[in-house]
Amino acid sequence: MFFPFFGGDPIRRRKNLIFLGKVAIVGVVFAVGASLIQGYLSQDDPLKACIDNRETPYRISATLELYIDGFKAEIPAKIGMNEGCTHSLYTISDDGVIFAEWEEEYPYEVGHFLWTWSTYHEGGFPFKDMAQDKSKIFVNGVESPDFINTLLIDGYKYRAEFVTRDFEESQDKDFLPPDFLPEP
Repeated sequence: MFFPFFGGDPIRRRKNLIFLGKVAIVGVVFAVGASLIQGYLSQDDPLKACIDNRETPYRISATLELYIDGFKAEIPAKIGMNEGCTHSLYTISDDGVIFAEWEEEYPYEVGHFLWTWSTYHEGGFPFKDMAQDKSKIFVNGVESPDFINTLLIDGYKYRAEFVTRDFEESQDKDFLPPDFLPEP
């Protein structure tokens, strides 16, 4: 089989293979370096760091009720808790209480908790499957204009109502006879 890049000349083929090897080495060095730099820079990021061996005087807890397509959904236990690492946003049980801890006061948001759930818990929260224009966040019974950017405040109660993108509100009327459909 003829490959134009390698050609039929053995010297050209050898030079091209050496070039590809050097490119591969540079790519691997760059990827490892970027990973190390990112790890170093994020070690003090409250959303990514482990709090197991840190002094965390700032502590809050809030309650979140989650509804998807009108049905109550369970918030799993041990979100943000992996083997040997507890992240700054976590749950202990499945009662909807969210705990947040850090070295100093930090503006935690509902979206940070959903991100932690998606990143550090098996299965995660399917936020990308939700219709954001139809979804709402309520704080102590009042709708928040900030949606997932709503700040978590100690002792507050939150209610998140998400609607999936493929959810049809008219699904209950699909099989009704034409006489029963409301006129537009």
